[in-house]
Amino acid sequence: MFDADVIICGGSLGGVAAALAACGMGKKVVLLEATQWVGGQLTSQAVPPDEHRQIEFQGCTASYRSYRQAVRDYYTSLEGFSAEVKAQKSFCPADSEVSLLSHPPKLALKILSERLQPFVQKGLLAVYTQAKLLSAQVAGDEIASVTYEIAGQRRQFSGRVFLDATDTGELLEKSGTEFTVGAESASATGERDAAAVQDCADLQPCTYTACIENRKRGDFVIPKPYMYDRFKKLQMPYDCYPVYSMYGPDSQTGRAKRFGMFEGERDEKGNELFPLFKYRRIVAAKNFVDGSHPYDVTLVNWPQNDYFLGNLFGCDNAAENDEMAKLFTLGFVYWLQTEAPRADGGKGYGYFRLATEYLGTDNGLSMAPYVRESRRIRALQCTVTEQDVLEGKSFHDSVGVGSYPIDVHITTRSHTFFNIPTRPFTIPLGAMVPVRMKNLLPACKNAGTTHLTNGCFRLHPVEWNVGEVAGLLACFMLDEGVLAAEVRQNAKLFERFAHLLQDKGIQRYWH
Repeated sequence: MFDADVIICGGSLGGVAAALAACGMGKKVVLLEATQWVGGQLTSQAVPPDEHRQIEFQGCTASYRSYRQAVRDYYTSLEGFSAEVKAQKSFCPADSEVSLLSHPPKLALKILSERLQPFVQKGLLAVYTQAKLLSAQVAGDEIASVTYEIAGQRRQFSGRVFLDATDTGELLEKSGTEFTVGAESASATGERDAAAVQDCADLQPCTYTACIENRKRGDFVIPKPYMYDRFKKLQMPYDCYPVYSMYGPDSQTGRAKRFGMFEGERDEKGNELFPLFKYRRIVAAKNFVDGSHPYDVTLVNWPQNDYFLGNLFGCDNAAENDEMAKLFTLGFVYWLQTEAPRADGGKGYGYFRLATEYLGTDNGLSMAPYVRESRRIRALQCTVTEQDVLEGKSFHDSVGVGSYPIDVHITTRSHTFFNIPTRPFTIPLGAMVPVRMKNLLPACKNAGTTHLTNGCFRLHPVEWNVGEVAGLLACFMLDEGVLAAEVRQNAKLFERFAHLLQDKGIQRYWH
């Protein structure tokens, strides 16, 4: 007797998409999440949607588009929200730079929870939060069950198909599934811009997001964080500026570039500076004509607080690095409040308030770090490489689409950063089939990509797409009595699966 048809380890954005898809197919699902909130990037990690510019017309699944519409519907329903903004066909609630749909993490949690709840009520879905994955029980090439610690008690969950929807590929590691992590060598991948020598510990940085509110006046300076003096002395590995500064990496020059804080600020030569506060703004006070939200609010997930001094998983000092990453962000907030140069010639934005009410935490930081790079399956049939996304390869077994530059933030060992444009690409089913494990599927940032291509697969629309397809593939495997590898290898099976994807609103190719 199984606890569920599908066990989803990780309530990431991909994990939620997988649960919605599998429950929508009538399957019994268990969803297990380490934090208090499901939703990953959008919620516990406090990263507003980061999307390509065609997103309003194409380039995502129907369910992701429905989520986006639900965000706008929420604002449209608010009487105190600007009628002028509502009248726009595609409006950004917070008038941000990062995307056309920046919004608070708590709103994301509300929408996602409302979509999961009907399946909970029907008995198809059980959701466990604050659940720690302890181990996986494996028989041959299949996972039989997983063991979690929940509320101080050990609990085992058995299932037929298991999805790794953790942001770090934790189930891959616990189950002994073959995976790769970190930077591959150019000789191994054939990628032009890969490292000369493989380094499994050279990962993109994790980042704890901070939420700050611009009160415009007053003193909201936090106590000086531990390690602040040390962090303040750190110099950028690629330039002469301190890390805590108004400078960040410029991929075009390989050096640093200067940012501004607010719109309209210019450098000494009159060039307009990119406004950091607007970048990931989640509340634009001007849009609330009833005065219910009098202050702008933004999320500080900027290059300056990327924690590049160590990894937060896969190493002996991961727990220490996790605490250091929190301090690193708090230190940057303190620097902003006390020392950041202002356009008026003064120093420090003491009126920036660390807003604790938006992220579900007492310290104003995200519940979990934003994890840019996961362990990734060694795919049986296809690993997506740099050349695939640079040319926008249309895979014959495509199960989705994506579009984003290869965006690699400064890494933890080589301190490499990298950002180059890609062509709109497709997601091959072959990259979702592990080399050996028969009943495990990747459902987050852990599909068969490389260190480089992970940099364009890690964003919201693609993660959702991968998770949703994993949920549908799990159901198809159960209904047809086949393995994932067979679906990819058997033309008739794949054609039936492709029809299922089409029926569920999965865009497989670019128009």
